[in-house]
Amino acid sequence: MVEFETLKSEEITFGENDFIQVARKKAISEDGENEFVSLTRGYFTADGSRRYKSNFSVPTDDDVVDFIINHLPDMLE
Repeated sequence: MVEFETLKSEEITFGENDFIQVARKKAISEDGENEFVSLTRGYFTADGSRRYKSNFSVPTDDDVVDFIINHLPDMLE
């Protein structure tokens, strides 16, 4: 069984009840531990609880993170 631990998290709300969360997480299993960065989109229900719709994760590899940081602004042009 894999357990997940959130090490650090930042979140921004947008629209009427949507949010995006960027988090550094750790997956812990019998085989060891693996850290990764998670980008999650979700929304707030009528009672204020969070529901998660989609998730994308990347390894904490510097080359991968730098690639995303360098190319993301180009996608907004």
